[in-house]
Amino acid sequence: MRRSQGADGLGEVAGTEGSAGRFSGTAMMLGSGLSNQVGAATGALAFDAIGPAGVVAVRQWVAGALLMAVGRPRLRAFTWRQWWPLLCLAAVFATMNLSLYTAIDRVGLGLAVTLEFLGPLTVALAASRRAVDLGCALVAGAAVVTLARPQPTTDYAGIALGLLAAVCWASYILLNRTVGARLPGVEGSATAAGISALLYLPVGIVVLAHHPPTLTALACASAAGLLSSAVPFLADLLALRRVDARFFGIFMSVNPVLAALVGLIVLGQALDWVEWLAIAAIVAANAMSILVPGRRSRRTTVRSRPLPTAADRTVSMEPSRR
Repeated sequence: MRRSQGADGLGEVAGTEGSAGRFSGTAMMLGSGLSNQVGAATGALAFDAIGPAGVVAVRQWVAGALLMAVGRPRLRAFTWRQWWPLLCLAAVFATMNLSLYTAIDRVGLGLAVTLEFLGPLTVALAASRRAVDLGCALVAGAAVVTLARPQPTTDYAGIALGLLAAVCWASYILLNRTVGARLPGVEGSATAAGISALLYLPVGIVVLAHHPPTLTALACASAAGLLSSAVPFLADLLALRRVDARFFGIFMSVNPVLAALVGLIVLGQALDWVEWLAIAAIVAANAMSILVPGRRSRRTTVRSRPLPTAADRTVSMEPSRR
């Protein structure tokens, strides 16, 4: 397998080892997406007992402990130039997961993840000057308007929280680039996840004190941390060794669809045909933006930086740098 060095200095996958590698990479990405959405749905099962804030607190504790153990960051060696983006990233983690889970509680898993998905799509489109990307942006915007169409039952607060999660995911991408350039491996993401877990200590204590959790609720919230953190992290790192960045970005588009399907099967959250069309439009806008290349020689190697998956957003999805 060949690796090319990206403009930002991070190792990027430049090729695969044939169809077998592509097939196994695709299977890993599918497993990653399913694990993430099943984890979110499992966490939602505990909403009645401990609420979204309680679920997020437990999830952050589990994710922080797992990632700190894996990353083993050398905290005493960090400089202020490394600390400030880490602190910002930790705040983004804390806000993003709470806004997403609260949106899931109000508008359902499928719609919440679709709205959140606008974050990386916006970052990708904002960096482009191509006419096709302007068209994709207009399609995605129209789809959001469709999802938020005024009705007597429209939950504007839930929609706003989903869009807040999108802003956080976009911020995560930009901050993660800075963190990844200043710290090796996953030390930065692990540290940010650990800080986020500490931020949720007082929140979790207060919430769980007022809503004593059952063992089932704790198990569901812990499963969310495992299925939406550790499993996608490992699966995506392995997948990025088998597929190129462009294919990875295209496949990421299935996450809103997976979320809608898991929400229907696990949580019984059915969508109407208009909402399914809006989700399909947003997915198609992302895929079109990636599939339509700019003017370049056929011999030019694609060195696009893969966007983080809709997985956990608590780890970098770049191959580790040691």
